[in-house]
Amino acid sequence: MRSSSWLTALSVLCLVCLFACKEKPPETHPNILLILADQWRGQATGYAGDGNVKTPNIDKLAAISADLGNAVSGLPVCTPYRASLMTGQRPLTNGVFMNDVMLDTSALTLAEVLAENGYQTGLIGKWHLDGQYRLKYTPPGPRRQGFQYWKAVNCDHQYNHSVYYFNDDTTLHYWQGYDAIAQTQSAKQYLDDHKNTGKPFFLMLSWGPPHAPYHTAPEKYTRMYDSADIKLRPNVPDSMQGRARYDLAGYYAHMSALDDMVGELIDKLKEDGLFDNTIIVFTSDHGDLLGSHGHYKKQRPYDECIRVPLLIHYSGRDSIKNGLYKAMSNAEDIMPTLLGLSHVAVPGTVEGVDLSAYLRGRKNDPKDTVAIITCIQPFGQWTRAEGGKEIRGIRTPNYTYVRDLNGPWLLFDDASDPYQMDNLVGNPAYSALQQKLDQVLQQKLQETHDQFKPGEYYVKKFHYPALDSTGTVPYFFDGKWRM
Repeated sequence: MRSSSWLTALSVLCLVCLFACKEKPPETHPNILLILADQWRGQATGYAGDGNVKTPNIDKLAAISADLGNAVSGLPVCTPYRASLMTGQRPLTNGVFMNDVMLDTSALTLAEVLAENGYQTGLIGKWHLDGQYRLKYTPPGPRRQGFQYWKAVNCDHQYNHSVYYFNDDTTLHYWQGYDAIAQTQSAKQYLDDHKNTGKPFFLMLSWGPPHAPYHTAPEKYTRMYDSADIKLRPNVPDSMQGRARYDLAGYYAHMSALDDMVGELIDKLKEDGLFDNTIIVFTSDHGDLLGSHGHYKKQRPYDECIRVPLLIHYSGRDSIKNGLYKAMSNAEDIMPTLLGLSHVAVPGTVEGVDLSAYLRGRKNDPKDTVAIITCIQPFGQWTRAEGGKEIRGIRTPNYTYVRDLNGPWLLFDDASDPYQMDNLVGNPAYSALQQKLDQVLQQKLQETHDQFKPGEYYVKKFHYPALDSTGTVPYFFDGKWRM
């Protein structure tokens, strides 16, 4: 009798479990395609309102995606952004706040976490997390930070003669023609190869353009732009307008080339039946001033530097809601958000915020509306001789506030002054606002354990190589030092 009762109870339990499983199947991991451009400022797309540039495919993607319109690159330089994206940590935690610094091989990265959860991981294109030697072979193992498939090089911006290494082959290979096109064809092949494996994939396609050199896109795209027709942002001074128009024509040509590649990738995902079960991310590591405020390139805390495009599309099970999102987001938020969208636990090492429930419409903005912006050690295009300095600041949906080591430096009312042409620091009418934003900044620095010391302190703390006369970590091509 006891045996019969036990068997009956077990049968009932099995039936309950069976019906429960039918009602709620186990969570599945979607694929992830992360498309990372280099130096693409957030204002420079059709959907963001730039009337100069032609980006029809990205505009179509934006229409069906979550558009994080307040996304920033908190430390707007290549290597630091990539380190924060990969680790979910801020620069003074992962120790990467200058270019050409190797990310600690003990760091827990996005690719490693996904690989541990059954993902096949791949990188195609630019890496820029392997230290000073830009064209040197990055061997399989810890320095690839969790990527299993490797068709990449540390850093090369010779777009029509650039190089890569393939998996465990130490031979230096050359991309055929314009590298972003060749890299995209390789990514399409990767999608083909992984459509029937039964395992999810994480593919990071990392392009070099539209980063300078600006005038190297294929002729098909350069013909699309006449510098005489370029309408400049009003914060470009008269003395730089000719140069800025010329360079913007080349910058936009790169963008239109990449836009075509986005279109091809989406078509390939649909052709392979992967579109609905693939999270598509389109973003950039930082922007480019291109004459705004009288400067070029990056590091400075102006919107042309710090604002980046960030589109996230996912139409599969537990999909995200399309539309414009006002939450501030920073580089360190991408890792936890992608893990949250993929039903993968976020490790305790991560400092960024998981925005997945917010994007699924289940929560209001899960973080306060503040993004931290920093320059820990000025270098490169922003040397001390050119006015470079350590800064800490905050960007909110309406304001930018920045301090240097001497005190308040910049305050912009971004809602009424979108080109940041009127610095309100010291303006009596804004003294209460300045005081409030300063308090918020001080609170953020305290929360993030940032003592805001001179750059040399952190260079020594993290054992950086000797800096050159401009305060830059020197980098090498084929054994030769270059700037």
